[in-house]
Amino acid sequence: MRGYGMKKKQTVLMVLLAALCAVLSAQTRGQNVVKPVIANQDLVIPLGEISENALFYPVDIEGTRLEVLAVKAPDGTIRTAFNTCQVCYASGRGFYKQQGSVLVCQNCGNRFRMSQVGIRSGGCNPVPIFPAHKTETNTAITISKDFLKEAKGIFARWRRS
Repeated sequence: MRGYGMKKKQTVLMVLLAALCAVLSAQTRGQNVVKPVIANQDLVIPLGEISENALFYPVDIEGTRLEVLAVKAPDGTIRTAFNTCQVCYASGRGFYKQQGSVLVCQNCGNRFRMSQVGIRSGGCNPVPIFPAHKTETNTAITISKDFLKEAKGIFARWRRS
C-alpha cells in the first residue's frame, strides 16, 4: 500500500507540472522570451544571440514589467525597440508577436517588417530605442536602467485586457 500512495503523489505532481508548463507555454507562445542579462541594473543584450527571429527581453523596473525586443534586420543591422505599440500601448494589448518574418500588434493587427523596427517614431509602430539611448560595442548592446525607467509609463497596462 505504501508504494501505491507514492505513485499517486508522483502522478499528481506530474499532472501539476504539465499544467504549469502549458500555462507558461501559452504565455510565451509565438515569441522567443530570453532571460535578460542585467549588469549594474542596465539591460545587456549579447549581439551573438540576435538573429532574424525577434528576441524578447523582459525587465522589471521598480515593479513594472517592460520588454525590449531585438532583431537582426535583412540588411544585417541590429534593431531594438520596446515591445509595445506607440498607439495601442494604453489598451494593454499593444504588444508584438512574431509571425513568420513580421511582427504583429496584438491589439490592432498591424504588421511590421523587421527592417521597420527601431527606425520609425510616431504612429502605430513598436516604440524605437534609438542609438542615443543605448550603447553598442562589438559584443553587446546596453540599455541603461535610467532610460528603461523613463519608459515605465507606456507599460503601466501592458499585457492587461
